[in-house]
Amino acid sequence: MTDHLTDRIAQIRSALTAGERISTDTCGWLFQHAPDEALRDLATLVRSRFHPPDQATYLVMGIVNYTNVCVARCDYCAFYRFPGAPDTYLLTEDQVADRIAGILSLGGSMVSFNGGFHPELRILDYTHLFQSLRARFPQSIAYYEMTVAEFMFICKRTGISYADGARQFRDSGTEWISGGGAEVLSDSFRLRHSPGKYKVEDFYAAQAAVLDAGLGSTATMVIGFDETLDERLQHLDRLRRFQDERRQPGVDGHLASFLCWTYKPWNTDLGGAEVSTREYLRWLAICRIHLDNFEHIRTSVLTRNDDAMLGLRYGADDFDLPTEDEVTQKAGATISHEFEQILDSARSLGFRPVHRAPLPVRAP
Repeated sequence: MTDHLTDRIAQIRSALTAGERISTDTCGWLFQHAPDEALRDLATLVRSRFHPPDQATYLVMGIVNYTNVCVARCDYCAFYRFPGAPDTYLLTEDQVADRIAGILSLGGSMVSFNGGFHPELRILDYTHLFQSLRARFPQSIAYYEMTVAEFMFICKRTGISYADGARQFRDSGTEWISGGGAEVLSDSFRLRHSPGKYKVEDFYAAQAAVLDAGLGSTATMVIGFDETLDERLQHLDRLRRFQDERRQPGVDGHLASFLCWTYKPWNTDLGGAEVSTREYLRWLAICRIHLDNFEHIRTSVLTRNDDAMLGLRYGADDFDLPTEDEVTQKAGATISHEFEQILDSARSLGFRPVHRAPLPVRAP
C-alpha cells in the first residue's frame, strides 16, 4: 500500500476503535480502494463490538413460495408468472402444510413465506391461512409470514392503511413481517427494474407501521444487478438513518438483523452475470462497517453456498441453512441439505457454529 492509503486506513481504524461512526463517503472510498485484508480487519473490528470473535450462529429455515402469481413484473425475477399464464399456481393450505412438515423434518426452526403480488388475494386470505398453519404446527417455530413489499401490496389491494393492515396481522397472531423485497432501495434503481414496487420512503413508511404495531421485522439487500455504487450507498445510508430513528427514546421496535445476498441472473429478463465472491465479501464488510446500529449482519448460504462462510471473516456473525426457496432456485441458486459440510466450512475458518433459536420479535 502507498503511504497515503496506509495512513487513511489507519485513521479509519482509529476512529472505529474509538467507536466513531464512519460516513457514507468514507465507506465508498473503502470499497473502491482498501485492500481485501484491510476491509476484512475493519469489519471484524466492528463485529467484535457485538460478538465473540470465534463464534457464529445459525438456524435451519425454509422459504415456502405459496404462489407464483405476481403483477410487479420485476425484470430480475425468474419466478413470477403474470395472471393467466399456463404455469401459475396457488397452493392450498394442505399443500403449504406439507411443505412446512418437510422443513421441520430437516430440523427447521423458521418458515418464511414469499408469494409476490397476487391481485386476487386480500388481507383476510392471508390472516386465515397463517392462523390455520400455526394451529397445525404449534411447535416452537418462527413464521416470517410475508415480506414488507407484499404487505404493502396487500394493504393497497384491500384498501386499508399500513397501520390498519399491521394491526390486523398482529391481532390474527402474526409476529414477523420480514424486510424482503428491498433489493436496492434507491428510487432510480426501482424505476429501472421494479416500477411495480414502491418508492423508498413508502417502503420505510410500511416498515415503520409494522414495527409500531409490535411486529418484528428485518433489513435486506440484494447486490449484483446493474446498480451503481452510489445506489448501493443510498441503500445503506437510508437504512442506517431508519434504524437510528427506530432506536430513539420512546420509539418501540427496531430491525432485528440485516441480510445481504446476491442476484442470480439465470432465466431472468435482466440477465447479466453473477458478482464474484470477492465483490460480495467486500460489500458485506462495508455493510458491517456502515450499519453500526445493527447487531446481526447475516451472510447468504442461499446464494453463495459454502463460500458464504467466508463472510464470517468480513463482518457477518449469522447465517441460515436453507431447505428450499423456489424464487432463487428458479434463477440459478442451488441448495444442499448436507448441512454438516457447510458447518465444517465455518469450522475450518476458525469459527464455532452455534445453533440458535429464532430471534425475539423485539430486538434487544
